[in-house]
Amino acid sequence: MRTFDGHIPRAARVKINEEFAPVEAFINEYVCDLSSTGVFVKSKDPLPVGTRVNLKFSVILEELHVVEAAGEVVRHSTQPLGMGVAFRAVSPDAQKIIGRAIKERRAVGNR
Repeated sequence: MRTFDGHIPRAARVKINEEFAPVEAFINEYVCDLSSTGVFVKSKDPLPVGTRVNLKFSVILEELHVVEAAGEVVRHSTQPLGMGVAFRAVSPDAQKIIGRAIKERRAVGNR
């Protein structure tokens, strides 16, 4: 669905992997925002827009889950430095984990 000015609105996002923030200086990239349509990857060296990527990232619920999906870099950001990646292929199991993570993070107020 496009807005009246032609933009496609982004799905609501929740923060994940906040545990990495204190050691960010030692990590080249990690997923920090998650939505039903993609992720934001904090990265010191973002890939070019249009690059296809195979994502593999952790989501901590009551236990650690690993999500794998195919995606495409769709935007860059300078603050925070990184890239938006839209999902292009997500397995049904990964979709369940993503949905559950979003639901649980919203329930605790998306700290």
